[in-house]
Amino acid sequence: GRMTVSNKLTVASIQMDCILNDKEANLNRAGALIEDAVKKGAQLVVLPELFNTGYRVEEYDTVLAEPIPGAATQWMHQLAAKHHIYIAGAIIESGENGILYDTAVVVGPEGFKGKHRKMHLWGGEDKRFGKGEQLDVIQLSFCKIGLLICYEIGFPEMARIQVHKGADILIYTSAFGRARYYAWDTASRSRALENGAFVIASNRCGQDKDSAFGGLSRIVGPDTTILASYGAEGDAVVCAQIDLDEVARMRQVLPYLRDMNEKLYNNNF
Repeated sequence: GRMTVSNKLTVASIQMDCILNDKEANLNRAGALIEDAVKKGAQLVVLPELFNTGYRVEEYDTVLAEPIPGAATQWMHQLAAKHHIYIAGAIIESGENGILYDTAVVVGPEGFKGKHRKMHLWGGEDKRFGKGEQLDVIQLSFCKIGLLICYEIGFPEMARIQVHKGADILIYTSAFGRARYYAWDTASRSRALENGAFVIASNRCGQDKDSAFGGLSRIVGPDTTILASYGAEGDAVVCAQIDLDEVARMRQVLPYLRDMNEKLYNNNF
């Protein structure tokens, strides 16, 4: 018979709590969850936003910030090389001219693959971080991915631009508030639907100071099916096998991308 190339792949969304300002404890916790994901066959693993420091560390931002590549990406690379996987997550980046960024990174067995600096800042984040200016897709061995952060799940044009550039998987590394569960729930499925793409949404659980996080980490299929998910509380490895062939199939069933009126985009973006 004819050889068929399988486009099936196992992905994991990690939900975890963090200890504020304790990189060692957070990396140990994340490392144990990654090992668990690997046992479940994961080839792409997504960690929450600011997973190595905790989110509400505003008074320590400067101390905790790292260059990219740097210590956190080196730690990710060691695990990625050991297990032949890709790992994504967001950390505090020390950028040019002393400006800090909330930056998502993806690292593979071969090293650092790419990054995305958060462009849309939530609440007081604009006092902490500069705004990213670029929106790229990142080529992994099996497909292109879009890398986005938390609040950005509510900005559909970002996902659409990345899909235009070839992304089949949209990754959201997040510390999303429990009070806005309805936004997380609807937006994670909407971004999948309108783009015919898979969504891997990794969220913090627990509480930093007066910020309570919503958990509900999930993997969403292009037809909005929640392929795997977890509740609001507790660390978890949310794992699912996805079939990248579903992307092309769904983009024919609901051909938003094909039928987009380019005039709208050319005139407005």
